[in-house]
Amino acid sequence: MKPAEVRGKEDTELDFDIESLEKELFDLKFRSLTEGNANPSRIRAIRRDIARMKTVLRERQKNIRGQESR
Repeated sequence: MKPAEVRGKEDTELDFDIESLEKELFDLKFRSLTEGNANPSRIRAIRRDIARMKTVLRERQKNIRGQESR
């Protein structure tokens, strides 16, 4: 997910997406440890997406970059 896509979403959408991605990340990590993972790069992509979303939420809280809470 690109930063422009993340900035276009509302805060509630970002919270929901973060929660679902964290759940998916947990499942992928668990599956990776128990049976091996077919696509380990997906874990890295999910971690980065979560970080992007949390960064945008924090920018909105601190009123950085002209972002407004939505």
